Amino acid sequence: MEPTKTIIKQTLKKTCSDGFELAQRYYSLLSSLNNLHLTERELQLLSFASIKGNISYANIRQEFCEKYDTSNATINNMISKLKKMGVLVKEASKVKVNPIIVLDFSKPVTLEINLIHG
Repeated sequence: MEPTKTIIKQTLKKTCSDGFELAQRYYSLLSSLNNLHLTERELQLLSFASIKGNISYANIRQEFCEKYDTSNATINNMISKLKKMGVLVKEASKVKVNPIIVLDFSKPVTLEINLIHG
């Protein structure tokens, strides 16, 4: 007879000030669960690119630099690393967050995580 598996459900309701903060928390969780070891700045870039749609255009990069007090060189380094990891992809000459992990952060986000042992 197989042992009965018990499902434990926990709910966490966290309010975020804006879509950027919500996106950053989401990508932070994905990074942690998948052992990606993304830095805070890389999480900021992912969040920003996800909300803006891409990180290719000069005006979008400039806005990111001003918002997070960083440089274009830093953006280029992060893009290179995140593309190698498959987190960022190039689509129609635009660098975007991989569509598999893009959400609409203007709406509430509910995550369900199933961790199974056995």
